[in-house]
Amino acid sequence: MKDLNVCIMNDSFPPTIDGVANCAFNYADILTQNNHNVVVATPKYPDVKDNYDFEVLRYASVDATKLIGYRAGIPYNPKVISELSQKNIDIIHTHCPAMSAVLGRTLRKNIRKPLIFTYHTKFDIEIRKAIDLHMIQEAIIKVMIDNISACDEVWVVSKGAGENMRSMGYEGDYIVMPNGVDFDKGRANEELIDDVVKKYHLDKNIPTYLFVGRMYWYKGLKIILDALKKKKEAGQKFQFLGVGSGRELEEIKQYSIDLGLQDECQFIGPIYDRNYLKAIFSASDLFLFPSTYDTNGIVVREAAASGLASVLIEGSCAAEDTEPMRNCLWIKENADSMAKLLIETGDNKELFRSLGDNAMNDLYMSWEDSVLNAYKRYEYVSEKFDPSDVSRFSFDPNEGMMSLVSSLSDIMTMNQKAVNVSKDVFGDLKGIVDMTGWRREEIDFYVSKMQEESFEDYLEKIAVQTKDILNK
Repeated sequence: MKDLNVCIMNDSFPPTIDGVANCAFNYADILTQNNHNVVVATPKYPDVKDNYDFEVLRYASVDATKLIGYRAGIPYNPKVISELSQKNIDIIHTHCPAMSAVLGRTLRKNIRKPLIFTYHTKFDIEIRKAIDLHMIQEAIIKVMIDNISACDEVWVVSKGAGENMRSMGYEGDYIVMPNGVDFDKGRANEELIDDVVKKYHLDKNIPTYLFVGRMYWYKGLKIILDALKKKKEAGQKFQFLGVGSGRELEEIKQYSIDLGLQDECQFIGPIYDRNYLKAIFSASDLFLFPSTYDTNGIVVREAAASGLASVLIEGSCAAEDTEPMRNCLWIKENADSMAKLLIETGDNKELFRSLGDNAMNDLYMSWEDSVLNAYKRYEYVSEKFDPSDVSRFSFDPNEGMMSLVSSLSDIMTMNQKAVNVSKDVFGDLKGIVDMTGWRREEIDFYVSKMQEESFEDYLEKIAVQTKDILNK
């Protein structure tokens, strides 16, 4: 095995807690444990002090947590590229197609080393949730696909992830490189399991259902709660734990109350102690994960590692490599299908335990195995890489931003007429909303700017100002 120096890049990293941040951390940690030199490049967080066995280089960032859930890096500072260029890096591995990919492309241009990208998340869904205007969504997606296409090799965490990437316009090759989990194989410590049972007042005689993840509706929470209501209406007892946080948590909690499930459902927030989280998995009977958003469902593998089987959407990425009625249960993507299954399985603890044991034996993959398998691929990519192929390095770090601004300019110019016509025809904001799909604050802003100057001139001015700021 060659000794390669690796640079791991991602837009999220601890203290941010999400699946991709967890992945980036485990790559860095396990490579370091196996005596490889690693540096992580990730956005800066105020007052965060990194205390790892590997180096973390943090670069300037802005607070975008309300929009995307974490801070957004600003990867245009030449000082950051200079520092990274002195690390004797052999492989650049980015886990995000946004700012981390821009940083990776810029570094590759400087050091002439290969850039690998892993596609974890359905970014089109994230973008469409964060930004309402369709044409702006498409412009941002195009920039991300351009970043992905520029990489020397592209990995996906599941076949479904690759299909999703293709649906957004990616035309290149990719390979499947599945993620692992950082739990040991086997049920949690029995004392910790007993503590979970006592702390959350769980009744061992009725089924305990569990969800772990970010609290967003698109994770399938409505399917879960509607199904639980039907199970209650059928006269069957149960208890439900929701673990995690997110912008929509309060809405989800209120919806459970509106359904009359306040006695059955507990939303306990995020659990940062990994041993205790494993105990929560092991204390439960079924893991409910009706998500078609997730591309790999690491949390399903975490449940399996703990002896807990999952209820999954048939055909979803999370259901890849699973077998219904052996190591999981499959449903259609609706509450009626989940309710039918939960009612039919009732409180069959023997079935739940058998499914969980099979899940543990069939689906488990450690991060150690996953990362060392990836490292072998690093060696292959490094060997075949041609540093004389100058076409790979013709990249202006401001290119992506300028391309996006150009797209926005075209969009605004095209929609300017629509806004004016809408005002003439309807004479009020409702007409503009119906025609353009814009929110009121967007309309007020655009109309005020149209009165001052053209959209194209305005956006060009913003682009120049932004470029000047980033180059300082």
